[in-house]
Amino acid sequence: MKKIAIANHCTTKFSVDDISIESLLLSATKLLFEQTKNLDQKDIDAVLVSTNENKKYLSSVVAEMSGITPRISHSVESLCNSGTNSIVSAYSYIQAGLADVALVVGAERINSPGQVLNWDVSRGEFKHPIFWGSMFTKAHKRKFGTTDEHLAYVSAKNHKNAQDNPTAYTKHYSIDEVMSSKRLTDDLRLLDCSRPCTGSSAILLASDDVVKKFTDSPVWIAGIGQKTTSASFTKNDLVTLESTIEAASQAYAMSKIKPAQIDVAEIHDAFTICELMVLEDLGIVQKGHAGKYVMDLYNTNNKKINPRGGLIGSGHPLGATGVAQVAEIACQLKGNAKKRQVDGAKIGLVQNMSAAATSSTVLVMRT
Repeated sequence: MKKIAIANHCTTKFSVDDISIESLLLSATKLLFEQTKNLDQKDIDAVLVSTNENKKYLSSVVAEMSGITPRISHSVESLCNSGTNSIVSAYSYIQAGLADVALVVGAERINSPGQVLNWDVSRGEFKHPIFWGSMFTKAHKRKFGTTDEHLAYVSAKNHKNAQDNPTAYTKHYSIDEVMSSKRLTDDLRLLDCSRPCTGSSAILLASDDVVKKFTDSPVWIAGIGQKTTSASFTKNDLVTLESTIEAASQAYAMSKIKPAQIDVAEIHDAFTICELMVLEDLGIVQKGHAGKYVMDLYNTNNKKINPRGGLIGSGHPLGATGVAQVAEIACQLKGNAKKRQVDGAKIGLVQNMSAAATSSTVLVMRT
């Protein structure tokens, strides 16, 4: 198998501005070119766009606007999991010998139509993601004794981490402010939730044959795992993310890395309960112990989990989220994360998922 690396990455400032999807995609692409040495338009063999925007032919549009004439160009839509799905697709094209260099660019507008899966009639009238988030929360509380305070520590930690992330748009909130924020359901408050926003992010992937042209410090993709269990929310066990367990198992096996070896991780905290469940299902902590683990991270200012602030702290532009997660781990492993840098980070993990974890992707990356 070829070795495939992230040669460079960039993320634009997340905001609540309503910017056209074309402008967002172009902004991230232009920034990536500006920040990558020796990169020319003719180097790009594949352009993949990650978005839930309904506009058509966006990969070809961004290629033309950027002066690229790739062999391969297409868009990937998989709700919140679009970004890492795009990166896995780009990886596969390079591994198959169909490309040497691939550009993945993800973007979303704050008013993107891709917020709710209307097809899923199993949810009845409760189609908004907050309802499955609330079901997860109630079930986890009942089985493991998880408290509102545990959840508040997730939110406060991620908002605190985001203050050292120049692309994040949210502010700092204390534990008390999180716990006193508006209650939206019986079990979730406003600050337990990630919020949609406008933003974009881009990744340059390259094979080991050519990556040194663009960087002296490549970050290698060592393991990949993906699993889709369904589209409908028909889970029986509300305290287990089955797709994440399977995807993580694949990624660990491919990379020959164990959970205890992970130095830094970006995980999909769509709601505070998600961070706790993902930590458990990745094997980083035992079932029912994630609440205390996150409290310890907060109290010791340990940025190991979601150092850029996660989705709750940074914002959640769906198509850009997975790309931005990978960009952050690449930045951490290169030692370029400045105030949010996790000391000695050599092995990183990304977990990105969609629609109540009916689909998950896990990537393991290393220097």
